[in-house]
Amino acid sequence: MARRSSARRGLSNWYGPARPEFSGANEAKLLRGGDELFPQMIECIRSARDEVWLATYIFNRDAAGEALLAALLAAARRGVRVRVVVDGFGSKASVAWLREQTKPTTLALAIFRPIGRWWSWLQPGQLRRLHQKLCVIDGERAFVGGVNLVDDRIDLRHGPSDAPRLDFSVALRGRIVEPVEQAARAVWSRAWLGRDFGEELLGVVRSPEPVRRVRRLLRGLRMPRGRGASAEGLPPVCAAFVLRDNLRQRRTIEHAYIEAIRAAEVSVDLITPYFYPGRSFRRALRQAAQRGVRVRLLLQGKVDYLLAGMAAHALYVELLSHGVQIFEYTPAWLHAKVCVVDGHWATVGSSNIDPLSLLLNLEANVIVLDDAFAGQLQNEFERAVEQSAQVQMSGRSGWRHVLSRAFVAWVAYVYLRVAGATGRY
Repeated sequence: MARRSSARRGLSNWYGPARPEFSGANEAKLLRGGDELFPQMIECIRSARDEVWLATYIFNRDAAGEALLAALLAAARRGVRVRVVVDGFGSKASVAWLREQTKPTTLALAIFRPIGRWWSWLQPGQLRRLHQKLCVIDGERAFVGGVNLVDDRIDLRHGPSDAPRLDFSVALRGRIVEPVEQAARAVWSRAWLGRDFGEELLGVVRSPEPVRRVRRLLRGLRMPRGRGASAEGLPPVCAAFVLRDNLRQRRTIEHAYIEAIRAAEVSVDLITPYFYPGRSFRRALRQAAQRGVRVRLLLQGKVDYLLAGMAAHALYVELLSHGVQIFEYTPAWLHAKVCVVDGHWATVGSSNIDPLSLLLNLEANVIVLDDAFAGQLQNEFERAVEQSAQVQMSGRSGWRHVLSRAFVAWVAYVYLRVAGATGRY
């Protein structure tokens, strides 16, 4: 496969579609945790011929991270174009190590909104983080999900654990890979201070037809309008890649969830570690339960952040009183962000159901319309529910609940305003 230059691909690579656009004839394989994801990623990187794009929130210095970095460095040494971007906050502890290891190589490491001194937080937009987990090899294979590059049995706040955290990713092939690569390229370009834009301008200068090249460049600068192509008539497996950014796609993932829940006829099964949805999302869940849909939420039983746990608990009474079933997962840390609707619509990705993911962070999910894939994810849900405790309504009312909900709402309001988010949530 010939290496594709930045000039030929165009600046439209900075943006993805504004609404879900489904493509057919894809392959989608569900992967549970890093134990299944990392070996497949490493195998693909080792066989890479032209390009590797990788974006992640956490790139940890442990056995898993070292093995992945070794594969990336080996690919760069044999001439593969390797581009890696990590979040400056999520990977703060590993940035120095990553820079040291990659500096003498051709691997290009970009840090998304690096955190230096404490006053770095005073810069506009610092609360908006890169939370995507993407990897694309040769434009042919992609990995999308919620798994950070950290060992399944290591929690960066709480240390090692015996049981692996519950998390998922999807291995993809087919047309769905193209927008995933586009997104990974875009976020790397942002963090790299526009070097791809410099290559575009250089291409214009060198072009024998500069006027035509400038026109093409300007067309590429226009943000594309998502057509929202449906899956009707497409061959299986149908899939769509959906983003949340701070440009045109601020509510894409949230709207995709809400539309699926509103259309549900039989069941909605959702797993998320951080749960504090806005009014529209909660209304969709309540209405689905009221019209007879079985709505089940699997949330954290082992809470890693106290405020996040309080936020979820503050909504329990509202949801339980309308027939929504809630379970808390206790065997290990919960990090999965997945959902299955009616045994056919399924999504796996990085987006939690909370203000940070739905309004601030850069997120990425893949939606798969396929009975077999959804069935496999449904089986994983049932397996997790069997190990969880169901939350009961008794003892969850009174003034303490009211005060708790008011406090969480106030904190969320202040945080979103400081981060620059506008509108109602």
